[in-house]
Amino acid sequence: MKGKKVLIVDDEEIIQITLRDAFLKEGYEVNIAGDAKKAENCIDKTFFDLIMLDLRLPKGNGIDLLKKIKEVSPQTVVIVITAFGTIESAVQATKLGAYDYITKPFLIEDLLIKIQRAFEFQSLSQENILLKEELEERFNLGKIIGKNKQMQEIYHLIETVAPTDSTVLIWGESGTGKELVAEAIHHLSLRKEKPMVKVSCAALPQSIMESELFGHEKGAFTGAVSRRLGRFELADGGSLFLDDVDDMNFDVQVKLLRILQEGEFERVGGTETLKVNVRLIAASKDNLFELVQKGFFREDLYYRLNIVSIALPPLRERTEDIPLLTGYFIKKYCEKVNVKEKGISRQGMMKLIKYHWPGNVRELENVVEKGIILSPGDEFVVPSLEQSKQEKPVPVLMNDIVKEAEKEHLKKTLEITDGRKGEAAKILGISRKTLWEKMKLYNLK
Repeated sequence: MKGKKVLIVDDEEIIQITLRDAFLKEGYEVNIAGDAKKAENCIDKTFFDLIMLDLRLPKGNGIDLLKKIKEVSPQTVVIVITAFGTIESAVQATKLGAYDYITKPFLIEDLLIKIQRAFEFQSLSQENILLKEELEERFNLGKIIGKNKQMQEIYHLIETVAPTDSTVLIWGESGTGKELVAEAIHHLSLRKEKPMVKVSCAALPQSIMESELFGHEKGAFTGAVSRRLGRFELADGGSLFLDDVDDMNFDVQVKLLRILQEGEFERVGGTETLKVNVRLIAASKDNLFELVQKGFFREDLYYRLNIVSIALPPLRERTEDIPLLTGYFIKKYCEKVNVKEKGISRQGMMKLIKYHWPGNVRELENVVEKGIILSPGDEFVVPSLEQSKQEKPVPVLMNDIVKEAEKEHLKKTLEITDGRKGEAAKILGISRKTLWEKMKLYNLK
């Protein structure tokens, strides 16, 4: 507590001397004001961490002075000094922002304990204010925008879980912002100065996923010409974000379970046991519990991942956020293409609100970016929404040929493995879930 600035506002010399000596001994910087006018001059010129305030003062009123202190410096801790007969006024002062009060006569030891607690409370309050400001400025929760009740609960959950090392499972439809939530958790954690490594399990071929996550030794397989560090090693001390964890095959799930339980693993082709300190954040576009029930995901791994669960609602369930998101994206892309910020008509906004948004927030962002580019004037013109999800058409004949070839390949692989889906998925280089979906698509049993 050394270096804290304290102002004693009291007209009794014995109180002034007693408090000054005690505070100086504790390493505080001490100022004294014997009346309300002098106290006002002091707080106008200097920030004080703590003000000891007597409510009965010459040249003014203690309650009025308290109001002025809280107006000028709301973060200052104020402890009211009161006589037994004026406790009612002291209670009123606490309602107006004083931290606490102490009655005369008092023991210095009791007062110092009260002050220590006050500073701890002040420090915690300031941390919370900075945390909220940082959260709002960086993510809006800068990029995670919404006044929807579910989103507000998610903001609170992010703030609560971020400082811990708990594993977090984020799930929601594609485009709902799972990666943004993971970034927010890492940025607000004690690991924020360390790396956040991101891995998309859907984008990685299943055949190389183990090597990507855990690394490999030279000669571990054809093409392994040198040792390679995996994503877990690269994230040591920081966070690892596993997106689309529902696409992970069973072999890698087993190894992931081990690292979550014991914090250790071996590189592919290696014998050395390695330890890492990594906070895992996983995301799934499907409900993992349902995948567990269908046999497409390990139950024990699910419970290891699902320590804290954050479910993101689709955009169609929070339409009140569409105007906020649209405004944010219009500003973002107007700045990006260096044009004056465009307005949007009521009809245009209603068109956005009524659309079903299968691609969620990501689709809305793409629509706004396209509209900014194509809108010539000062008004944002909403482009055709039904085309926003259309992809480049594939010739029907070629599409049918590809599907038939894939169906035959799946059928032969299942025949070779006598219908054992795990083996078939491994040979095909896909997850069991993907295999099941394709079997359903082609009506294979």
